[in-house]
Amino acid sequence: MSLTAHYQMFGHYNAWANRRLYDAAALLSPEQYQADRGAFFKSVHGTLNHLLATDRIWMRRFTGEGEAPDRLDAVLFETLSELRAAREAEDGRIISYVDGLDDDRVAGTIKYRRVSSPEQFEQQLAPALAHWFNHQTHHRGQLHALLTGLTGEAPELDLLFYQRLAAKSAIQG
Repeated sequence: MSLTAHYQMFGHYNAWANRRLYDAAALLSPEQYQADRGAFFKSVHGTLNHLLATDRIWMRRFTGEGEAPDRLDAVLFETLSELRAAREAEDGRIISYVDGLDDDRVAGTIKYRRVSSPEQFEQQLAPALAHWFNHQTHHRGQLHALLTGLTGEAPELDLLFYQRLAAKSAIQG
């Protein structure tokens, strides 16, 4: 698998894993969904908002387009239904972006500023993509732990599980 195909697969996996987490979050009571459970972004709601916020920040860095909050803890949407609709749209945007990459672009660089700094950085795209997808997985792991603590169970999110399902049914992001 080429590096470009690797990141394209991660874009589709990302959307699939997000759908599973949102399905599980939809089963929580409003109190469970908003409860401060001691996670870095406090609650399921806070963590889901953080993931969307950072995805928008990175997509702005990668494409130069789209809304991007100026804080990592921004609460972009107050309700799960609004957040889910925005998440699905962003996942579609992510898939379109990574599916449009080619080897030359992945081998190239991007220039961006961090949310908290006026300093400009130049970064190779491939490691930036690796960081971005790893960040998503990190916070989905936190959500998995929050859901397990709240309900005693959480959805299967393993990449290999996704790949087996994708091979069987040609699922897409």
